[in-house]
Amino acid sequence: MPGREDLPSTLRRSSDKAQRTWEKTHDSAVETYGEGERSHRTAFAAVKHQFEKVGDHWEPKGRKGPSDQQAAGGGPERRAPTAGGVDANATKDHLMSVARKLDVPGRSSMTKPELVKAIEKANDRATRKARGN
Repeated sequence: MPGREDLPSTLRRSSDKAQRTWEKTHDSAVETYGEGERSHRTAFAAVKHQFEKVGDHWEPKGRKGPSDQQAAGGGPERRAPTAGGVDANATKDHLMSVARKLDVPGRSSMTKPELVKAIEKANDRATRKARGN
């Protein structure tokens, strides 16, 4: 199964459901588009619909749906910035909770967009650390 071989490390540290979502979508996308970046983007889009990145792994979101501007209206013709797995469409309270879990400094005075960026940076740091970089 190609999806299992290409499974990103952040998903290897995530639940079986998150892994299955990525694998099934990736394998289907490979059949449609061939192996490569488009198949990976498609698989991550499916994961982001149900999960959000917290630290070095993916956790279930409280609701299903697009996680950022790109996911809400994506497609190859329209590129918008992504939030790197952060559920930018979540409430500020939820983002504050994630920031607390990740021990983001200064979180109490941040705006919602600032929280999204700070969580994204904290996630990147946790992923690098988990990979040994």
